[in-house]
Amino acid sequence: MSASAGTGVFVLSLMSIPICFLFNSLIYSNSAEAFFFAGCSTVIILAISVHFMFKKKAPVDPLFYVYAVYAFFSVVNLIIGLEQDNIIDGFVTFYLREADPHINTAHGHMISYWDGCVHYLMYLLMIAAIAWGDSYRAIGLYWVGSFLMRAIVYILGNTVGKYGTQVNPLFLLHMLYISVSVWACFRIFSQPSTRDTELTKAERKSLLHRPLDLLFVIYLIPAFAFCVFRGLVALDCSSKWCQGYTQQYEPYMKDPSAYPKVQMLVSMLYSAPYYIITLYGLIVPGCEWMPDLTLVHSGALAQAQFTHIGASLHTRTPFSYRVPADGQPVFLLFNILYAIVPQALCYRCRTRPAFFLRPTSDKKTE
Repeated sequence: MSASAGTGVFVLSLMSIPICFLFNSLIYSNSAEAFFFAGCSTVIILAISVHFMFKKKAPVDPLFYVYAVYAFFSVVNLIIGLEQDNIIDGFVTFYLREADPHINTAHGHMISYWDGCVHYLMYLLMIAAIAWGDSYRAIGLYWVGSFLMRAIVYILGNTVGKYGTQVNPLFLLHMLYISVSVWACFRIFSQPSTRDTELTKAERKSLLHRPLDLLFVIYLIPAFAFCVFRGLVALDCSSKWCQGYTQQYEPYMKDPSAYPKVQMLVSMLYSAPYYIITLYGLIVPGCEWMPDLTLVHSGALAQAQFTHIGASLHTRTPFSYRVPADGQPVFLLFNILYAIVPQALCYRCRTRPAFFLRPTSDKKTE
């Protein structure tokens, strides 16, 4: 398959910018001329994009079309974030007034930036891989983790938070997005692994002879304690340590929107077991699931930490729930380290997976 299909998707995604502007103008002007102009422009844009996409051969993988639609809406999400910050104006004004209340919270605001930047890049990479016939399993698994974390927090936050009584039809549309994405997750997991590494005895050394892995093991213990501690804070633990930490470093966890509280609980229930399993995988050789597991977890944690850090500092968060100026250095140090180290562990597992592979003789015996 040629690269023209991927080029068409890229062009189509960028066309969301004039389309948003035209339809926002149409809604406010309520004129037949604006409607005619917007409609004709949309038809022309779609026709040009389809010409690029199917110039030689139509993509066979249905995920190509899913990612194409998602890339389009990722740019729309970036537009939403920029307009909420008053960087641009007149593109999605009507939508912001009538939207799901979640989009106007600090949590939803940071999700718009994450989807408009990180997810958009992922979609383009996966589309390019499909267009060239390459494997997209690795980048797909990273997206799976990011999507699952976002979806779980969104659904639970909308259910238990102060916006739970304001669910509108856009929530149902978002549920359609989640349903299609879950199907995409299963399809990504079904992709075959492309690892082809020879296993040697030198690569199956004990932990003491693998200093980098030893550092990761040392990190996992306080990381486990940190995620459990924040989960207890979210559960309103009466301990003086929990109360003091909330007041000095992370008052955002008390935000009535409930998204930060749900985020901490989901992270505790997801990350705490992960750290225990990863400890085992770094000590005992032959755990072939380690590279894939670290990919999913690093994607989930990157999304969660980006959203949490940004929302904790953003002006959309009420002042009483923002991180105090005196506590910002400690807050940023802990949360950035908590987000970056799992990315490094994922990179180590993906680039040097030999320790996690089992000898061919063991597989044949099974």
